[in-house]
Amino acid sequence: MGLILILLVCLGAGGLGAIATTPEIEGWYRTLDKPSWNPPDYVFGPVWTALYILMAIAAWHIWKPAGFRDAKTPLVLFGVQLSLNVCWSWIFFGLHQPGWAALEIVVLWSAIMATTVMFFRRSTLAGWLMVPYLAWVSFAVVLNYGIWHLNPGAQ
Repeated sequence: MGLILILLVCLGAGGLGAIATTPEIEGWYRTLDKPSWNPPDYVFGPVWTALYILMAIAAWHIWKPAGFRDAKTPLVLFGVQLSLNVCWSWIFFGLHQPGWAALEIVVLWSAIMATTVMFFRRSTLAGWLMVPYLAWVSFAVVLNYGIWHLNPGAQ
């Protein structure tokens, strides 16, 4: 039951981000200049879905041995990074602010790194389940900066 709840929270966060993102893919986002190595649009949905599932399983591995009380700090940090993840979508896509999103994604990356380190301290498996997310957001930092740099008037 705990895994299902955490999956719903993570996929729900993805859904909240998608509310800002999806309408802008064919509109504003299409008008932006992007680096030549920008993945095609159809890649993002499946990648993010897989990452949210991996994140949920990681958080569940932190929660299940002793519950929330015993894992409060890493799980609160997990919630913080998940909230920052949603905020990035709204800043970049919803507000059309790649520059502000570039700043926010660095904070997000730092929160993911801190969460991953804390998860590794409690469960090697949970830590490794966070690594693909950290890698993808590392790529997203560079991509976000590239888009911001190529579109100075987009802010």
